[in-house]
Amino acid sequence: MIKKHYLVCMLWLSLGTLQAKSPVEYVNTRIGNISHLLVPTFPTTHLPNSMLRMIPEHTEFVTDRLGGFPLNVPSHRQGSVLLLKPYCGENFTLQQLRDYRYDQEYSTPYEYRVRLDDYDINVAFAPAEKAALYSFTFEKTAPAYIVLETQQEGEFEAKGNTLHGYEIHRGIKHYFYLEFDRLPEHTQAAKNGKKQAGIVRFPAGTEEVRLRYGISYLSVEQARKNLEKEIADYNLKSLSLRAKKAWNKVLSKIQVHGGTDNQKVTFYTALYRSHERMVNISEDGKYFSAFDGRVHEDEGIPFWTDDWIWDTYHALHPLQILLNPDKEAEKLTSYIRMCEQSGWMPTFPTVSGDAHCMNGNHAAVMFADALNKGIKFDVEKAFEGMKHTVLTETMIPWRRAPKTELDEFYHQHGWFPALRPDEEETVPLVDAFEKRESVAVTLAASYDDWCIAQLAQALGRKDDYNFFIRRAFNYRNLFNKQTGFFHPKDKNGKFIEPFDYIFSGGIGARAYYDENNAWTYIWDVHHNIADLIHLFGGNQPFIDKLDRLFTEGMQRSKWQYYAVHPDATGNVGQFVMGNEPSFHIPYLYNYAGQPWKTQKRIRMLMESWFRNDLMGICGDEDGGGMSAFYVFSAMGFYPVSAGIPAYNIGSPLFNKITIRLEGGKKFTIIAKDASWNNKYIVSARLDGKPYNKPWFTHTDIINGGTLELQMADRPNKAWGSAPEAVPPSEGIHINLK
Repeated sequence: MIKKHYLVCMLWLSLGTLQAKSPVEYVNTRIGNISHLLVPTFPTTHLPNSMLRMIPEHTEFVTDRLGGFPLNVPSHRQGSVLLLKPYCGENFTLQQLRDYRYDQEYSTPYEYRVRLDDYDINVAFAPAEKAALYSFTFEKTAPAYIVLETQQEGEFEAKGNTLHGYEIHRGIKHYFYLEFDRLPEHTQAAKNGKKQAGIVRFPAGTEEVRLRYGISYLSVEQARKNLEKEIADYNLKSLSLRAKKAWNKVLSKIQVHGGTDNQKVTFYTALYRSHERMVNISEDGKYFSAFDGRVHEDEGIPFWTDDWIWDTYHALHPLQILLNPDKEAEKLTSYIRMCEQSGWMPTFPTVSGDAHCMNGNHAAVMFADALNKGIKFDVEKAFEGMKHTVLTETMIPWRRAPKTELDEFYHQHGWFPALRPDEEETVPLVDAFEKRESVAVTLAASYDDWCIAQLAQALGRKDDYNFFIRRAFNYRNLFNKQTGFFHPKDKNGKFIEPFDYIFSGGIGARAYYDENNAWTYIWDVHHNIADLIHLFGGNQPFIDKLDRLFTEGMQRSKWQYYAVHPDATGNVGQFVMGNEPSFHIPYLYNYAGQPWKTQKRIRMLMESWFRNDLMGICGDEDGGGMSAFYVFSAMGFYPVSAGIPAYNIGSPLFNKITIRLEGGKKFTIIAKDASWNNKYIVSARLDGKPYNKPWFTHTDIINGGTLELQMADRPNKAWGSAPEAVPPSEGIHINLK
């Protein structure tokens, strides 16, 4: 009887083990596929940070049309190359290949399937790093066609069961080498306007056609080598399982226990999206760089690109420092190479060069954060590149050009001059839509200069350090003590008046701020929160303003508000969860002695705006920028000030989080009794010792250890609130002169 009972128990345990989900099985690529206002997330199938990505050619989930299947999507949100378009039927013409109606779409990180209604065609896809495999199953007994069409100009050549050539996309040749699993009945090349098409026909009765292909930025021959290296046959299921294994290896670096299934889905989906960018484009020790138009030897350090640093410096790069420090070092080297090849440090590096969007030179933040967290790179080259860039390149948003009279003004006076609403623009280089963004530019430059000062200090360059650390306080020049806002000034040093802190500045407040209004930019002093509190007059005025941020009304109807601020989604009062400049704001209560308010607020924000549904992300995801914020916050901590090696504690969603670090070490967060109600920290222990600070250091993590938090449904307002518990900040530096 005992033996029988034992066997039954073992059977149940085995069934439980078999039914346990692996991390990638929690990923829902559909989260956020319907946008609140602007750009949705994409159901991307690819390997982690791989050169090849496949996103089906449709926009939002609710659309009923699909334009085709790309061989690659080279850069996040910058379009597909080389679309595959299947067809089954008589009397084929290219004009028939308009948008497909589709159904039964199944999307995972490692496999994609869909049915094309009109032609009874089933499509499946699985990825490798620089190669992939498609399967097309035809249910009709009619001639079957596979058309490969460029989106721009290109050239194709067909030979036997192969098709190879390139498309020119954003000025760069995207090479491919494609093999079918059977010999076509007929092939031909055709023009469709400027587009080039390769038309491949198979006889009526063909049930399935499989094709495998490789891509390259070097040559067709290299694309063939990439294919042969990565895919040996036409077994889609085997390739899919390989991709699934690769994803589980990456996602299992963070293991969570407790919480709900929906929270796990949202968490692992965010972690998956945090591995879309940057991408490694080295091929057999070489890489093509659009920054000088040449092929280079990578000298054993792979070349990475596709980054929007304005979006990713907040959370994505700090997350990658924890999870993949060696690869982060390679990315830093890639930025240095881009600078050496082009003359300036990029801001939005892509496969086709520097897109140079937004404002600031936040590669400086990425370098300073890595420096102060022990990542190895050439600090001297990084410093020289950043120094040259900020002193010789224009600060005008969305412009890559030598400095102008506006920049000379900034270097002399310490703020970017603003125009009154009735003044005409006098500098032709300023974009008519993006405008000067005068406050945002000044605040961004202040932070960047602080980060450059960190590099100078590490190199022992005292004069350079003093020069940049003084400039790091330029934000003070725009602080209006009467109102408690950063307020634009004209060239005469006068605040622009009259002024509406919610609506002044046009679409996205871009005359003075950027995508968000003055309420968001109050807090944009990552590098010196202690001084920001000082400018407010102390903790209580600072807290009062923070409280008001989350309760201040829109002052207009929603449609009127969003007509002015379409990027400002995910509102809680005037707080904007849906855009990157807001990510750190809920954690600022920790700096003013009220960490329990951070715990309450961050939980509310995660529960409200990050969910397992089609509208479960409140703003532009930007290839990992927003998702990395959620990964950190769900684990219970966040890097408020990239460049300062410390993390603010929030409120973990899960009872236990284990981060697997390089070298076999682990950092574990245990949140005892954490639940929907129990969001407050009443006590803590770090490595077994009582802990009364709402922050911990990067060293605490990488050395491995355990942070234990006792959670409850009522706050302990004494925990973490003592003056000596305040998170580290640069400090006030009163004696600047």
